[in-house]
Amino acid sequence: MTFRLTVEGFREGDTIPRRHTCEGEDISPAVFWEDAPPTAKSFALIMDDPDAPAGTWNHWLLWDIPAGVTRIEEGFQPGSLGVSGTNDFGKRGYGGPCPPRGHGRHHYYFRLYALDVESLGLREGARRAQLDAALRGHILDEAQYMGRYERR
Repeated sequence: MTFRLTVEGFREGDTIPRRHTCEGEDISPAVFWEDAPPTAKSFALIMDDPDAPAGTWNHWLLWDIPAGVTRIEEGFQPGSLGVSGTNDFGKRGYGGPCPPRGHGRHHYYFRLYALDVESLGLREGARRAQLDAALRGHILDEAQYMGRYERR
């Protein structure tokens, strides 16, 4: 069995629906996973865009998702599950794709990490560098799903 992540509303590698972007409702899509390592004690989710002009742009940082959880519903709100970090829009929770107009198609990676600890010990609002540091040495497995989006 392979640890798998699925983002609802579009197929792997396809265009992310407008409703999940800054040109739409800017709400998070539903995500679910299966076949996580049985020893996982929690999960962490990162959504980012490595094609951003200034370097990788972080859209969603969420950790300390309990081991028994296998789904995050559409329209996630910080405080409803796990601990939310501050994305590169300066807010907690999800910030949808919003590449510069005319910059071409960007790739958006959703990565879910199965972890060997119940808590990473990070405060609410931590940034990506702090999350990356806390993840070191605790990742049991990783699942990934990619979508694309372009603003014209």
